[in-house]
Amino acid sequence: MCIRDRFKGYALFILLVILIVVSLFIGVSQLSILDIFLLNDEQKNILFSSGIPRTVSILLSGSLLALAGLIMQQMMQNKFVSPTTAGTIEWAKLGILMSLLFFPNGHILIKLLFAVALGIIGTFLFVRLINLIRVKEVIFVPLLGIMIGGIVSSFTTFVALRTNALQSIGNWLTGNFAIITSSRYEVLYLTISLLILAFIFANHFTIAGMGKDFSHNLGVSYEKIINIALFITAMLTALVVVTVGTLPFLGLIVPNIISIYRGDHLKNTLPHMFGTIFVLIADIIGRIIVYPYEINIGLTIGVFGTIIFLILLMKGRKNYANEL
Repeated sequence: MCIRDRFKGYALFILLVILIVVSLFIGVSQLSILDIFLLNDEQKNILFSSGIPRTVSILLSGSLLALAGLIMQQMMQNKFVSPTTAGTIEWAKLGILMSLLFFPNGHILIKLLFAVALGIIGTFLFVRLINLIRVKEVIFVPLLGIMIGGIVSSFTTFVALRTNALQSIGNWLTGNFAIITSSRYEVLYLTISLLILAFIFANHFTIAGMGKDFSHNLGVSYEKIINIALFITAMLTALVVVTVGTLPFLGLIVPNIISIYRGDHLKNTLPHMFGTIFVLIADIIGRIIVYPYEINIGLTIGVFGTIIFLILLMKGRKNYANEL
């Protein structure tokens, strides 16, 4: 079994490397891998100012949202919860709109600050509502988050229309890697500290995911771990939304697929690269299918995510079938 898992890991890594190379040299600009050492100044500028930043953003954003979904599902003990279904992404977009209204020419870090603040507030509000209502139905929890997210999203769109800011916030309403340049993606490097923090607390998150009483019996502060987990997920989500926009379903379907093959122990699932591979494939398809134009990554992931999610629902797990 161990050899088989190792073989799968090597296969996924090889696939990831191939997709990275394809992503770097595909697009409108004429770049050929055969001429990698013979690039002229214009081609070098395209590669280093657009190609590499875009690919790095795909690598980071795919793994970050998958990680946020993994942690959130573990903490809420619900496989249907994610930054999308908990409304975290919608709150982050509202934060971006507020930063555009108050600081129209502000640095991207100001947008990040507003997005993180609203994302944390919205996520904590969602958790408090769940604890207040004390619902146990698996499907009701994400439905409540979707309703809250819908309200926040409608309010964001309304304010953007009233203030003529809809076009300015358009790139964040739908994910778009085409806007990534060498001066925009560096903010994603801030996630390195969050990834380290998540790995340090991985065992605590796994214990907290087993319930409040179980955590207290093992001497783990349940409330403290929940707060740390929600802070990390809100930060990761806000960073992705500020940089590339909305990537729907990514934090929902990828953690479910990973947990099917790797289990629910976060130490085993955190290093998984499936989220990155999924985003790379969706991005490459979006750039090929209407070449020389491209489809927004948010739309592509939305289509594939919906299909995969429906397949997961149809096949289902026995424990969900019993609960539903």
